Amino acid sequence: MATGREGLARRRAAMGFTQESLAEHLGIDRSTVGRWERGTLTPQPWNQPDLARALKVSLDTLDALLAPGAHVAPPGPDRISHALVAPQRLDLITVGHLRERVQRLDERYDRVPSTSLLADAGLALGQISFFGQHAPNGRTRLELRQVEAEAATLMGQLVWDASQRRDHDNARAHFENAIAAAREIGNTAAEGHALLRKSYISLYGERDPRAGLTLTEQTAHTTSNTSNVITGLALLHTAEAHAMLGDQRACEKALAEAETRFGKTNADDVAGFLFSPSQFDRMAGSCYLFLGDHRRAQKALEKTARGIRRQNKSRAIVLGNLSLAHLRQGELDAATAALHEAIDVVEETRGGGGLNIVFDAGKELRRWRTEHLVSEVYDRLLSLMTAA
Repeated sequence: MATGREGLARRRAAMGFTQESLAEHLGIDRSTVGRWERGTLTPQPWNQPDLARALKVSLDTLDALLAPGAHVAPPGPDRISHALVAPQRLDLITVGHLRERVQRLDERYDRVPSTSLLADAGLALGQISFFGQHAPNGRTRLELRQVEAEAATLMGQLVWDASQRRDHDNARAHFENAIAAAREIGNTAAEGHALLRKSYISLYGERDPRAGLTLTEQTAHTTSNTSNVITGLALLHTAEAHAMLGDQRACEKALAEAETRFGKTNADDVAGFLFSPSQFDRMAGSCYLFLGDHRRAQKALEKTARGIRRQNKSRAIVLGNLSLAHLRQGELDAATAALHEAIDVVEETRGGGGLNIVFDAGKELRRWRTEHLVSEVYDRLLSLMTAA
């Protein structure tokens, strides 16, 4: 008698699919999905990569969902609690639940204060590290190390952002742990993501563009054959490092290489979730701001701001830089308008990058400090400072 696959059905529902919508997404008959879930049919090998992507699980986790008896798995939190009591019994489905927890936190990172995520992220990373001490060798351990790399990278982001980009040491330690976990399993995309995040500490925290440049170039080299998205992002930050050093030719060369990489990106890129169409203009605008071409920076940043409508940390940085571009052209009205918008976002998200940039803009407003427009901005900056 065929055994039902309740775990597969539960995962499909958790991703927001009905049997009909999943079938339509995969280009198959609805009855096929029903037979997969009843256990009377197993997905063909050529269907499984698409199914795994739709369910946002690895192929190993999909194997576990398709295995006989997968229907008896308890819900995620209960299963994790059970595994904590008997860690030697950790399995791929439990690791999948851990990954899902980390991914849900990561999805919220750009929209909410990092302090609100720290406790949950720390708990998840602690549980993952605990399991790592007991997990048996094999596919389960490999998958766990992958989740550890993702969780440690997220934790590094949260620690650094929550500290307003001041706690370099602890953030760097998390990124280095992520790099070590990714290298152990040969996952160059995860390694590159952590390396790229580590480069931000040098570029934007320590204001050391040469050290940052070394890391961005290392990232691009690491992921050159794995992910066009991460390689393109590394090249964008390579361009910014060159701009910080005043090298316009090298900056524009890196920008062009990044644009080429993004042009090669497809739906199969393992880091596709990191890509946004606004990233190129956002970084180009920042580059030209460093190079002193404020009009060109303004145009790129205005285009980016129009494309980012959600109140998130990236939007705060764009608007803060746009304010600086206007200020450096003596355009006070436009500068304060952009700065007010940036402050609106920072008040909601508390992003460290946005905070730093709006305070930088506040310093450059001093020459107009007697203007009423500037007084209003200073009142809001004072409130931000007090809250911080």
